[in-house]
Amino acid sequence: MNGAVKRLRPKMMTACTILVRPDPVALQHGIGSEIMKRVAALHGRGVITSTALELLIYPAIYLVWKKREL
Repeated sequence: MNGAVKRLRPKMMTACTILVRPDPVALQHGIGSEIMKRVAALHGRGVITSTALELLIYPAIYLVWKKREL
């Protein structure tokens, strides 16, 4: 539980930095840009998913696991 609290600020700062900054790959025009736009979109989704897993799902699984242990 304490680990999740200590990890909240760094994880949110990293996720916000990645998602808020303009992504030059997504704004490109030219040869190969169609594929790179898809990669950039998947990158953003991956950041959102990893943030949700680390801050919401993993602590919930840990609590269930600890309750079963007791």
